Amino acid sequence: MEKYTDYIIDTAKKLLAIPSPTGFTHMAANFVKKELEGMGYEPVLTRKGAVLCDLGGKDTEHGLLLAAHMDTLGAMVAQIKSNGRLKLTNVGGLNPNNTEAENCKVYTRDGKCYDATFQLTDASIHVNGDYSDTKRTYDTMEALLDEPVHSAEDVGKLGIMAGDFVCFDPRTVVTKNGYIKSRFLDDKLSTCILLGYAKYLKEEQVQPKRQVYILITSYEEVGHGGAASIPENVEEMISVDMGCVGEGLGCDETMVSICAKDSMGPYDYQVVSRMVELAKEQSIGFAVDIYPHYGSDVDAALKAGYDIRHGLIGPGVYASHGYERSHRIGAENTFRLLCAYTVA
Repeated sequence: MEKYTDYIIDTAKKLLAIPSPTGFTHMAANFVKKELEGMGYEPVLTRKGAVLCDLGGKDTEHGLLLAAHMDTLGAMVAQIKSNGRLKLTNVGGLNPNNTEAENCKVYTRDGKCYDATFQLTDASIHVNGDYSDTKRTYDTMEALLDEPVHSAEDVGKLGIMAGDFVCFDPRTVVTKNGYIKSRFLDDKLSTCILLGYAKYLKEEQVQPKRQVYILITSYEEVGHGGAASIPENVEEMISVDMGCVGEGLGCDETMVSICAKDSMGPYDYQVVSRMVELAKEQSIGFAVDIYPHYGSDVDAALKAGYDIRHGLIGPGVYASHGYERSHRIGAENTFRLLCAYTVA
């Protein structure tokens, strides 16, 4: 299993470096598609920009869909200010409190890219006496282009306009003792766990008990990623997303989290129970938790009217939607649970 964990972490570093806020996922989709093609699969790109791939399986009547998402938090240019600075609007739940002083890039519609930094307006402490007391919001913060611009006209000449995507530096670090620190582990780490799972099936010539698909969605962070492109024979769908780590929860970064209930409601009793049973049998580090502020691709599928059993698992991730942290053992435990659930 270790070589597949190595692949998961190495591939995650590559995918994390590719900007992909919701609505701007084409580069990440191409990466995922090429990875699967390189393994010998035939993935397809859906109309919404997701990647769907049939991994095969013995029972073709009762399909299982494993879903992760490649879209991340980000921002858009909302307004070009008269002084040449940019007012932003968030894409997904990007919180300005933990993006202050972060490097970012502005991508124009004509293919140009400009460096910038997201700062509090009037960010010099030696000048701004209200620096500490100012609430960080998208109205009190701005992006400063690393270009000699002093007016809206200067910015316009660069080709920047409202609606251009702003992508934040992930700052990915993998420590010697296995911790993975980065923005956007939600959900690129689990996307790579599914790629590792696909690689395992192909290289070990393992056939799942039932037909298994993976769907790497592109609109999860705004709530409708899993609402489409589910094959007709799918009876069960598992979201492989980040597991929550925080006060009152049992999971840590080295575990696979099995979600019993999120903000939409409880997950399928039989699915959750079988996951717990297998984790115990296989000595997989796990926790069962309830996520108080969470939605998943499976939730979107149910809201769209799909009649499916549903579950949610994922490696423990701390500081969600901020500078996140997980561990390679958490990724490995998630991978092992997927193998146990679909193959054993």
